[in-house]
Amino acid sequence: MQQTFSFIYTVRAKKALVVKLMIYQIILFFIVLQFAACNAAVKDVALNGDTTQPVIKVNDVQSISASEKQHLYAACKLWFDTILGNKGFNGGMLVAKQGNIVFETYCGTGHLPGNDSINAATPFHIASVSKTFTAMMVLLLAQQNRIQINDTFSKYFPNFNYPGVTIKMLLNHRSGLPNYVYFMEKLGWDKTKYVTNADVLDYLIHKKKQLTNIVTPNTKFTYCNTNYALLALLIEKITNEKYNVFLQKNIFTPLQMHNSFVFDTTMLTAVNDSYNWRNEIMPFNYLDVVYGDKNIYSTVQDLLKWDRALSNSNMFTKHTLDEAYAPYSNEKNGVRNYGLGWRMFVYPNDKKIIYHNGWWHGNNACFVRLIQDDATIIIVGNKFNKNIYHGRELANLFGSYTPVHEEEENETNKDTVTKNTAITNKLFLQKEKRLVPKKILGKNTIPVASSKHTTSKIKGTIPKKPINNRPKKITVKQKPTVKSNKKITQ
Repeated sequence: MQQTFSFIYTVRAKKALVVKLMIYQIILFFIVLQFAACNAAVKDVALNGDTTQPVIKVNDVQSISASEKQHLYAACKLWFDTILGNKGFNGGMLVAKQGNIVFETYCGTGHLPGNDSINAATPFHIASVSKTFTAMMVLLLAQQNRIQINDTFSKYFPNFNYPGVTIKMLLNHRSGLPNYVYFMEKLGWDKTKYVTNADVLDYLIHKKKQLTNIVTPNTKFTYCNTNYALLALLIEKITNEKYNVFLQKNIFTPLQMHNSFVFDTTMLTAVNDSYNWRNEIMPFNYLDVVYGDKNIYSTVQDLLKWDRALSNSNMFTKHTLDEAYAPYSNEKNGVRNYGLGWRMFVYPNDKKIIYHNGWWHGNNACFVRLIQDDATIIIVGNKFNKNIYHGRELANLFGSYTPVHEEEENETNKDTVTKNTAITNKLFLQKEKRLVPKKILGKNTIPVASSKHTTSKIKGTIPKKPINNRPKKITVKQKPTVKSNKKITQ
């Protein structure tokens, strides 16, 4: 009898053990499954921080032939040495074809004079190139059906008393609003205090009767920083997140843009200064806190990641990109136009140069994207150099994009355009004949990046109309700042 009970007990114990093992296996399975899900979430960060949203997956880079890379490197180097390298350039330049870096170089130091050589990780203020990020985040919200771009701005800000101004008109600079860069000072802003985005909106609403240069909405193109300061507020209103947090979560982190960020006053001593063509510091001033229209720092490599996300990922739908790259201001004849956050050249042969330039204090930036030929040209610098804007002349290395020398206001002068275009045309002639100077090619191996960081001792070319009356330092909450300058532009 005792043996029978012992046998039954042993059988039950074994069954219990089997059940426990099965339970442990099930628990272990779910743990592994959860770990895999978390690992995938870390690897492919979802838009808006929500794993139910599509993730940003950039497709693999398509290789190009060694001979094409060699040719492009030689032509880019010749252009750089002729147009920028001997003109006091202080910054970084990158050219890519189908995501392949074919030319990359860095010159100078972060501080002038200084020993902090500029390299691939040195962030630069990209000025109005920041507008491309603001615009695409607004279009992302529209793609997610959280807003409609034809909604009026007053739908989200009821006190905004400018009837008929839509989100789309803010994006394509057809709102008719005046530029805060000028009207804040004219309306008596205390220049010892920083202007914020909310201050810009407040002045528009409560001082409308004192404002001039208000144009009927959607009647003409007028490039205006106010539009993008308001769009940044819209992003914050819809997402309930600060602009810098939203960009970090939805662009910088998912794309591993590790050296990109939105500037704020806590970074005054952390970021590099900017300089005029005389190597003189251009101090911060009371307009330096407003974002959306500017205030993103980045690198040429990070901007290439941004280009890849726009060109070769699942981040935006074709419909969204078509809207962004469509020309909306057709009152005047010519190839120049503006989309939703992008400048463009639209040619009769259906070619387009999609780009944006930037200028703030001594910072310049040029971000050129050739959608049809899948090429990218990026130049950034923190010492004013108008030749940076001529980077888009390299477009003709990849296709037929002539002319490319129509300039935005205040960027450069006609004489420089004519001279640089003539030089670039020689490069294009060499491209057609496949003639590459031996002194440029050197060895058979083609370096795609320069590891030597040098500071040019040659002064930058003096602009035809130098920047005058730059402000002096003042005190803003114990932070360095300056008096206003009516000629500040982007």
